[in-house]
Amino acid sequence: MGLAAADRPKSSFLLVGPTGTGKTELMLCCGEYLFGAGQVCRFDLSDYARADAVELFLGSNASDCGAFGRAMQGRTRGILLFDELEKAHARLWDLFLQLLDPGHVTVATGERISTAGFYIAFSSNLGGAESMRMEHSRFASVEQTVLRLVNQTLRPEFVGRIEEKWVFRRLTPEVQREICALRVANETARLHGLGYDLTVSREALEFLVREGFHPHLGARPLRQTVEKHVRDAVVRELFRHGTCKGTIAVGESGRNLLVR
Repeated sequence: MGLAAADRPKSSFLLVGPTGTGKTELMLCCGEYLFGAGQVCRFDLSDYARADAVELFLGSNASDCGAFGRAMQGRTRGILLFDELEKAHARLWDLFLQLLDPGHVTVATGERISTAGFYIAFSSNLGGAESMRMEHSRFASVEQTVLRLVNQTLRPEFVGRIEEKWVFRRLTPEVQREICALRVANETARLHGLGYDLTVSREALEFLVREGFHPHLGARPLRQTVEKHVRDAVVRELFRHGTCKGTIAVGESGRNLLVR
């Protein structure tokens, strides 16, 4: 609506909580909704854990604009997403402060790059272990505990510049089924494009939910699980009959899927 300050980022977010609960996915969806596809600049901060993190990020000489400069070329708006904040080298923190306020940073080539017009988001698994241990607690208590840990762990001048702090909760069984159904729909649609007309039974979906969700990794292993079991079922059917169409169901052993 044009109400944000013109010389600073539109807003800033810190997303914390257990891994595999959708922190990164949410920001990717927000970016597509607000700006269209491809408007999220994502930085995996595990790539910036070494002492040369600043040089990698901003460039090492007058002819190198660094990963940040390359990612920002031609962009005037979008979302800057910094994943796994806790893995970033300490030298990067001063840069994060500059990105948030005053809202610009100078790369090695001498170019000053503004973050005005961008939303800036940081994700972290900070507080995830505490959240998992408080499985039976009220979410308000979990949220309070995680945010207290955030304030104790992160630099106060950084936390003070973040406008919104979101604590993610564990995925409920109902949400797990929804996510699994989406993954299955994506995979069966892809296979349909290859000429395989398939549906997935309710029992097979429940099987994939059980196999694909991990108590400590959340939904992270789900895509690989869906792809592996569904594709294995297709392969077995092709070996048996040379064609593949029908309903994917749980095999008699209860350990795999097959096409009927």
